[in-house]
Parts: sequence; structure tokens; C-alpha cells
Amino acid sequence: MHEGLPTQLPDIDPDETQDWLDSFDAMLDDRGRDRARYVMLRLLERARQHSVGVPGLRSTDYINTIAPEREPWFPGDEETERRIRAFIRWNAAVMVSDANRPGLEVGGHIATYQSSASLYEVGFNHFFKGKDAPGGGDQIYIQGHAAPGVYARAYLEGRLTEEQLLRFRQEVQHGKGKGLSSYPHPRLMPEFWEFPTVSMGLTAINSIYQARFNRYLHNRGIKDTSQQNVWAFLGDGEMAEPESLGALRVAAREELDNLTWVINCNLQQLDGPVTGNGKIIQELEANFRGAGWNVIKVIWGREWDDLLARDVDGVLVNAMNSTPDGAFQTYSVEDGAYNREHFFGADPRLRKMVEHMSDRQIEKLPRGGHDYRKVYAAFDSAAKHAGQPTVILAHTVKGWTIEGLEGKNASHQMKKLKKDDLKKFRDRLYLPMSDKEIDATYDATGTAPFFHPGKDSAEIEYMMERRHQLGGSIPRRVIRAKELKVPGDESYKELKQGSGKSKIATTMAVVRLLRDWMKNEEIGKRIVPIAPDEYRTFGMDSMFPSAKVYNPFGQRYESVDRKLLLKWREDVDGQLLHEGISEAGAMASATAAGSSYSTHGEVMIPFYIFYSMFGFQRTGDSIWAMADQLARGFLIGATAGRTTLTGEGLQHADGHSPLLAATNPAVVHYDPAHAYEVAHIMQDGLRRMYTSTEEHPHGEDVIFYMTVYNEPTSQPKEPEDLDLEGLFKGIYKFGEAPESTGGDAPRVQLLASGIGFPWVEKAQRLLADDWGVAADLWSVTSWNELARDAVEAEKWSLNHPEEQAREAYVTTKLEGAVGPVVAVSDYMRAVPLQIAHWVPEDFHVLGTDGFGFADTRPAARRFFQVDAESVVVASLRALAQRGEVKPEVVAEAFAKYRIDDPTAVADVKQEGGDA
Repeated sequence: MHEGLPTQLPDIDPDETQDWLDSFDAMLDDRGRDRARYVMLRLLERARQHSVGVPGLRSTDYINTIAPEREPWFPGDEETERRIRAFIRWNAAVMVSDANRPGLEVGGHIATYQSSASLYEVGFNHFFKGKDAPGGGDQIYIQGHAAPGVYARAYLEGRLTEEQLLRFRQEVQHGKGKGLSSYPHPRLMPEFWEFPTVSMGLTAINSIYQARFNRYLHNRGIKDTSQQNVWAFLGDGEMAEPESLGALRVAAREELDNLTWVINCNLQQLDGPVTGNGKIIQELEANFRGAGWNVIKVIWGREWDDLLARDVDGVLVNAMNSTPDGAFQTYSVEDGAYNREHFFGADPRLRKMVEHMSDRQIEKLPRGGHDYRKVYAAFDSAAKHAGQPTVILAHTVKGWTIEGLEGKNASHQMKKLKKDDLKKFRDRLYLPMSDKEIDATYDATGTAPFFHPGKDSAEIEYMMERRHQLGGSIPRRVIRAKELKVPGDESYKELKQGSGKSKIATTMAVVRLLRDWMKNEEIGKRIVPIAPDEYRTFGMDSMFPSAKVYNPFGQRYESVDRKLLLKWREDVDGQLLHEGISEAGAMASATAAGSSYSTHGEVMIPFYIFYSMFGFQRTGDSIWAMADQLARGFLIGATAGRTTLTGEGLQHADGHSPLLAATNPAVVHYDPAHAYEVAHIMQDGLRRMYTSTEEHPHGEDVIFYMTVYNEPTSQPKEPEDLDLEGLFKGIYKFGEAPESTGGDAPRVQLLASGIGFPWVEKAQRLLADDWGVAADLWSVTSWNELARDAVEAEKWSLNHPEEQAREAYVTTKLEGAVGPVVAVSDYMRAVPLQIAHWVPEDFHVLGTDGFGFADTRPAARRFFQVDAESVVVASLRALAQRGEVKPEVVAEAFAKYRIDDPTAVADVKQEGGDA
């Protein structure tokens, strides 16, 4: 097949074929190309109706998908809804304009909502189900820049006050919770917003995986989500983000007809046209059709229907098809005479078509995204469509109804309306507000007054009744989930016993505990294991036969490994989410699962395990969105470390994810060295995130990020006097120096996290045996948490000048410890250096700064100078700087161990845990 047409198929009846071709040629000669094209399209349509396997067209004409005769009856009062829409438009624009008065100027966006007001209001009045609707209500992703319109509607509904509108983008200066966030931010407004959407592109992929997770909950029997739909509002410029279009096939493959995207195609991005020389709606239609979506185009308002009906020669459709977006932008800001001359004037048949219309009528020919009936028809069709996700491509004008902004390239940056602009805007909306009212308020405040028709007005009663019928006001975030009963200490006993003579990696310790959790009666079914095509890498293939991989259609084939004990198995009620090679998709699933306690009233526990390097580095923005959505769960950075994932090389070597994690206030990072530490951290994660306390009655809004390693090590038994407080806060003393060193020996303190701990254990022995130096060992479970505690202590002290200053926890723990402090990890120096300011003794840090590479672990660690021998030399040097050993000793150790020469460890073998 080439371009969807057969080119090499044998002709079984050439004479019949020729008859058809001759007939087509005759029609072409007699009636012309446009008529021939029309007949061909009708034949393709009829072929689809009879299930003839003809390839679909990638794009259709630049006209509405739904013909006028197929539009459904509009059930609302259009005039009342027009007035409501006008009130909201006005208040949204005034709110942003007020926020940019002199002396405040906090920004905002006016134009986006003005272009999409009809799209939202059709949804609010007729389609979007609230939390009290049967089945639990819909999930609505509202375009971030359109937030002012949603605030304006909430004001009319009585959910927000005029005072709050005046505090748009002022979240602190009037007191916490008394202002309005700039965009949809659940963390900042946890009872209002449900989904954070302003990080461009993430709405798209997150909404797909939210719709998929809804089906997952349903198919696993956890909740009936059959009546819930996901609606996502996006911009045409936003579609340029890779995440926007990157997961389209997932939605089509899984037949997510519970998902509708509404793309506001105002043809503009932030600074100019999306594609001035092209046609973005046509491009998007081709993308979505090719990916298997149902596409509905809403391009022209009803006033165009009569003109299209007159288009017997197809010249109008041809002009629509061939006019680039940049020209349509120009037409939207020019008058009717200009449009008559430049759009209709190119062909005498076009000019004749509009000769009965005045210039003003031509100027007012609307785009489809502003026509309530056209939009309603599209939403209605999308809601009833089965078997495919739907995208509605709505043609609009950015800044519509505001003359000073309408259709202009700079409209996105325009945030302030002048007095004349406001009056023209008022007139365009037919708002019952006098010049005197506008003048008085503008002269006093620099902007216009808000408008409210009164809570007993017909408009307010209408909109409130519509929301009542649909299940209550939205957006709204509620928590109805029941508290979980988490496993007790018995579940963690195995990991606390140590590994005896065998060796296990901390990654395996995590997987063992996860398996135990999944067997637990209370939380087992609520665990959502997630991996991007790496379950086998992390030793989790044993879960395939029992937990199974989720697939909404089951497994329609015999697996190639079906005869094996650990065979691959997919099922409708599978528990494992196998995301393929898509960390972005995996994060979207983690976000959907982690916020299920609020979106669905069902606590689910995402357990996303991934190659450490491809977590925070690749999907950090998604993790921010997950945190903003107040999602909880476990992120497991497996195969962590810059020298531990041997053989894989530069792009697989994680030397910095703790630093990236430190930038996110919601992420609690641990880097455990021992299996018993893993057990305590995971147990504490469940406690903090999923049980009730006085401070956090619904659980704590944090995400536990744990870095674990694929290198097998001997796991010690949990000490009887384990300092649990220190373990959770980030540091505890693991062991004293060997007694053989004696009380007068020079002393150092060795700190290590994660896979670095065996290095300091060996260094402790070498220091004692070869150099007579005593070394105490400290396990640092979290450099990040120690640094955060120290910063909080200083902040508290700053704000309590009359009280005794608080001391950082790490300072308290190391007080009295004798000798310099030497820290090491499998990360760059900046990770341990976070605590440098609060370490009471001389602080020396080793780390893996620089690019990673492929080699053995011993060679890599010698290259970066973090292995045991390097720790020894660094310790001796620290003592020499204090005058406690002679400088010659350092030089002797350096020569003995050759820590500057990776070839010195070329014959050292490594064991297990390969990539």
C-alpha cells in the first residue's frame, strides 16, 4: 500500500475495473475535480459503513465534522447561558487586570479563557459530572492559563468571594489560604483544584493514564468507574510538547472511550502563530486519526452553514482548505471589507456567494469554538462515542470579545485593560454596567468593578440548578478514602535478620518486601507495581504468573515462555502496570494511582521501580506535578549509583539523583545501606503516607524516594540497640573503632550511605591494621533529610530570637565524636556537602564527580577515588592536616595503594549484580 491506495494488487476483473475508471473519468470531465472529489469521499464513507477495509483518510476538509442536519437538539436556554458566559468573561478579565494594577503587577493571562469560554461553559452546564454524581463524577483537567475563568465561575456560584478575586496571585501577603493561586495547584488550594495542569504537555499524558487507571480500578474490581469520564483541555501550541502526543497510541490501543480531549485551537502560542504557513488543525487531525482516535472538528459557527450550503462548486471549501493559519489570524482582526476582498474576492463565485451580506455580517462570521450549538454537538457526540478516545479540535480566536487583545500575536502577554478597552468589552458582552460605575472604580483602583447579578437572579439560579443536576460544583477536591490498616512489625522480620553467609543487593531486599506486601490481606490488592519494561531487570519476573500484567483485553496469544514456571502472563485483572519503554508513562500511572485516595476515594499505593538514572533526571517535571497533585507513593531508584551499574556507561550512571530529589520539598529521599534499613524506611513510608495522625488526619502528602543497588553485599542483622530516630532522621552510629587500635590512636569518623558503606567498613579495617588509626562508622540513610532538618533549625532560630537556638540534628549526633569527619557515597560530592555547614569537625568528602563510564566496579571506584583505599588515604590526610599523623604517612599510603591508578585493580574480580 502506498498513501493508502493499492498499487500492486492483481486485478481479477479488468473489464469491470475499467468501467468504473471510465465512469469516474467521465464525471471528472463533465462535472470537474471538486465534484469528483466529493463523490469519492461519499464512496469512502459508504465503504466504512459496510465495514469494507479501506484505509482511513489522514485528514478531512477544513469544515465541521458534524453536519448541521446531524446536530442534536440543544437542551439548554442559550440566551441565559450566553449571559452567564458574559458575566464570567468579564470577571475573569477584570480579575487579571486588577492583579496588574500599579504597585502589584503579579501577572496573569486574559486571552486564553476568552477564547475557550464557550468550550468550558458547554461542559459546565451540560456534561461535567461533579463529585456527588452517581459513579463518583468526572475528572476535569483545566488548561492552566484559563484558571481566571474558573475562578470567575466559582465567584458567581458563591464558592469564592470578591475579596479572594482581588487577591489573585497573592497567596502569602494577606495570610495563608486567603489568596488565589496563579494556576491550578492542588497543593496550594487543596479543596479546590484537583489536577495541576500548567506544565505544558503533562496534562495530555497524565489524562491518558488517568483514564487508563480508571479502567484498571474497574477491571480489578476495586471501584466501578464505568460512569466516570476524563476531560482534558489543551492548547494547540501545547501540542508541540513531546509528552502531548507521545502516548496517543496508548489511549487508542486500550480503547479509552472514557477520555475526551478538547484542544482550543486559537492558532496562537505564546509569541505568535502555532504554524502560520500551515494548518495546525489539519496537522493534529492527521496525528490523531493516524493514532486511532475519533476526531471531531468544530471550525465554523452556524452563520457559515448557509454559505456552505450554497457551495455547489466546492470553491468555499477549497478556500478554507488552502488558507493558512496566519491568514485566518489576520482575517480575525480585520474588518468585513478586508475579508470580502482577500478571502472571498479571489474567485468570482466566492464573491457572489456573500454579495447579500454586509461588511459587518462578514466581519462577524464566527469560528466554531465560539458557537454554543456547534460545541454542544461535538461534546454530545464525544460523550456517546464508543471504542475510541475522542479529540475535539475547536477553532477559536485568542482574546475573543476583547477588542484590544483579539487575535493579536502579543495577546498572551497582555494583562492590563485600559478604561476604553473595558468599556468596549462591556458593550461587546451587553453587560448592564454604566460608564459611571467603570470610571469610578477605575479611577480609584486602576481597574473595573466585578459584576454579580445577585444570587437570586435567573442566571445564578440556572447555573446552580445545572450544577446540582450534574453532581455539584467543580473543580473540587475531596478526600473520602478509608484509612488503611498497614502491616505490623512481623512483616519485616525477614529483612531484619540479615543475609547470613549469602549476599543480597538492596534492590532484592526491596522486591522481597514488596512481594510480602502484595500478599497482605489489608494492603495487598492496593499495591500498584509499576515498571517501564524492566520487571525482569529488578528480579520481579516471579510476580508474572500470580499478580499478572494488566491488559484490559487479557492475553489473546500463547506466550513464548508459557512452559516456564515464571511465564509472562497478561490478564484483565492484572495487578502489574508494565509501561513499556516510557518513564513518562510510568510517572503518569504513579500519579494517577498515588492520588486515587482523593480522585476516587480509594487508597492505592503506587510502587514505581526504575533505572535510577532515568527517574528524576528524565521525568523530574512529572514528579513535581505528582507532588503538586498531592499524590503519595514509593519511587524506587534501582540500579543506583555512578559506579555500581557496571558496564552500562555514562548515561546509565546515576551520580546526582539525590540532588534532584532535594529540590522537591515533597520528596523524602533515603539511600539505605542495609536490608534492615530498607525494611524500616518502607514501613515508615506506609505509616506516614497512609495512616492518620493528629497533624495529618488523611496521611502525609509526601513521596518516598529510595535509591537501592544491584550489587550483592553481606547484610548484617539489625543491631539490638538500633537508633531508629537516627535512621529516620538520616544518620546513626553503626559501630565503634576496633578495640585493637587502643585508646591513644588517632581517630576519624567515617560516614557513608548506600553502597558506599562496605567501602568504609573495609577502610576501617585497613586504617586499624596498616596505620594504627581508629575509625568509627556512621550510616547516613539520608543526606537530604539531614540538610532539610538543619535548614529548618536555622529558620526556626531566626524566627525565635529570644529563645535558645535550635541545633541541627547532624550537629547533635556528631558532637563529641573525635577526629575529622570523612564522608563518601556513590554520588557526586555535592550530595554529602549539603550538610558541611553543620558538621562540627573538619569535614572531608569523596564523591563520583564527572561522567560515568563502562568498566568494573573496582576500576570505576579507583578512578573516582571513592573505594576503601581512597577513604584510607583521605582519612590519613585529614589527620595530617590536624598534625595527628606525619605527612610522610599520607605519602606512604598513597604509594602503597596507588589510588591514582585504576590499572592497580585490573585483576580485582567483581561478583553478581550485573546490568
